[in-house]
Amino acid sequence: MSTAGIGLIGCGRIGQMHARQLAGIEGLRLAAVCDAVPAASASLAAELDVPAAHSPSTLMARSDVDAVAICSPTETHVDFIVAAANAGLPAFCEKPVSLELAEAERAVSAVAAAGTAVQLGFNRRFDPSHRAVAAAAHNGELGEVQVVRITSRDPEPPPHDYVAGSGGIFADMMIHDFDMARFVVGAEVVEVYAAGAVRIDPVIGELGDWDTAAAVLTHTDGTITTIDNSRQAVYGYDQRVEAFGSAGAMTSQNPTTHSAVRSAPAGAVAAPMPWFFTERYAESYRSEWAAFVEVLAGEPPPVTLEDGRACLAIALAATRSAREGRPVSVAEISS
Repeated sequence: MSTAGIGLIGCGRIGQMHARQLAGIEGLRLAAVCDAVPAASASLAAELDVPAAHSPSTLMARSDVDAVAICSPTETHVDFIVAAANAGLPAFCEKPVSLELAEAERAVSAVAAAGTAVQLGFNRRFDPSHRAVAAAAHNGELGEVQVVRITSRDPEPPPHDYVAGSGGIFADMMIHDFDMARFVVGAEVVEVYAAGAVRIDPVIGELGDWDTAAAVLTHTDGTITTIDNSRQAVYGYDQRVEAFGSAGAMTSQNPTTHSAVRSAPAGAVAAPMPWFFTERYAESYRSEWAAFVEVLAGEPPPVTLEDGRACLAIALAATRSAREGRPVSVAEISS
């Protein structure tokens, strides 16, 4: 089987994770890397024995680069998507596509005009447990789906400099859950009622963000989705999705590091759950790259820029709702 060369832009934490994942994906190989910080690209290039390009433009011009992985900071995503489209290269781009709707629409237009393909990195769609919940909701096993409930809790808050440029908890963290809500329900979100609080780290509040948040989404078909987020769950990386319908319910539970259970007079003790997303979603990251192989073969992207734009609109509506203390329609944001 021929392999496609991936040029990776952005050698930070998420870029390093993707670069290492590519080594085990049939049909793909890491061709080159680059980063705005030359030392970062040089270090990753040396580790993985690939060239370090001087810039994104030189990376995209390489004859051995067949597609681009955009793992750089969010504010650079659209420019790199447009550059890849102009170069005729398909792209994989980490979420969110942008923090501004106009910029997201610029990316959508550029890719449509070029006729290239972009897959967005909402990896949780590829988690086997979450996919099973979505499948049950779609195939009628649960009857008419009435309520979806999503919990996402990180084990510890991110660094303050990350928070300052993240776009806020709704655009950075809960945006994964907005995508999961659309994925499970299969209907767009029309209204958001959200609340945010600072319950963990006062500095996050000083930066204008929240570390604890909840949202109620209303979908076009009448389904209600409730979401809760926390930046600190001391017991590990807590990720659950439940769909409840007229014929039953289905829930994706948290995996544990192993399945052994110790029993004693005081009770039973199970193994801890994975500590962070790189452990919890290792399989889903591999699966999304396997899906990208199919995109390069001509299949439509399973997660599109339009999905990214829709989730960004929900995130902006949630942020406005939390700030103004009222329900906000997605149409109000999009108009």
